[in-house]
Amino acid sequence: MPGPHNRFPFKALVALSVLGLAGCDLLKSPGAGLQPPPGAQTLADPAPPPASPESLALQTYYAKVQAGLLEQGLLRTDGGKSNAPFNDRMLAENFLKIATFNEFTSGATGLSQTESVGRIRRWDGPVRIGLRFGATVPMAQRVADTARVTAYAAQLARATRHPVRFDNANPNFIVQIVDEDARRAIGPTALAAVPDLTAADLAAITDLPQSTYCLVYTGSPPGKSNITRAFAVIRAEHPDLLRLSCLHEEIAQGLGLGNDSPRARPSIFNDNDEFALLTPQDELMLRMLYDPRLTPGMTEAQARPIAFAIATQLLGGES
Repeated sequence: MPGPHNRFPFKALVALSVLGLAGCDLLKSPGAGLQPPPGAQTLADPAPPPASPESLALQTYYAKVQAGLLEQGLLRTDGGKSNAPFNDRMLAENFLKIATFNEFTSGATGLSQTESVGRIRRWDGPVRIGLRFGATVPMAQRVADTARVTAYAAQLARATRHPVRFDNANPNFIVQIVDEDARRAIGPTALAAVPDLTAADLAAITDLPQSTYCLVYTGSPPGKSNITRAFAVIRAEHPDLLRLSCLHEEIAQGLGLGNDSPRARPSIFNDNDEFALLTPQDELMLRMLYDPRLTPGMTEAQARPIAFAIATQLLGGES
């Protein structure tokens, strides 16, 4: 069955202000020599069609969201090394909470943000990430996002020691960056990517509320816990850092870390939006998830002693 994961915004907003994002290397210009993704508009092509008034209003709204979060010291890009220490016990407990529980429960009336007991889920085969852009996404944004996701895929491959790469030609993990109008019509595309999506799942995508930044669905064979496909939706209206934050969390969750925990710090698997980008603890949790001593389908009880042994090994028994 597919598994949904959403990123919800921090609710407190303040007035829009101009704040620098210099602390995030991935937000720098992608630089010369980068090629547009296959099938993308080139610089010589006509300009993309204009965004709708609703999409333009969302751009203004999410710019205020990002500015408000930054003003509160959130969406950090420093990884938390200065003031968010963690030890092997914390790493193991955070991992178990995030990897063996589900963030959402699916019922007859759709999804509810109610945590439920799950099992270890991860990819057995290579992960091939592809980007698909809505027609209104400018060429400069397409090139920049392609560069960022390519670099992030390489980071995830190093963290997991599992084959993860950017592959726009033959993806099994499709990331759609689309505006409001394109997202509402994306149901058939989502169903083609993850065929076992239910009507409630599709409604969650096409009727995405303003309060949800982005989401990802993963699919597995019937009765199995190995992930074989994934489909993520990122709002094109997001400003750079908020959009990159969504890319980091949804792609990482699509690898199998499907829950969030208020105790996980530093981590993007925490709905408080303190950290924008994958942190050192997140990389270690991904390393644990793809450790061969853990296998898809394990329960929390089965994984617990193994997770503690791996965490102790990774951090040298720091307590």
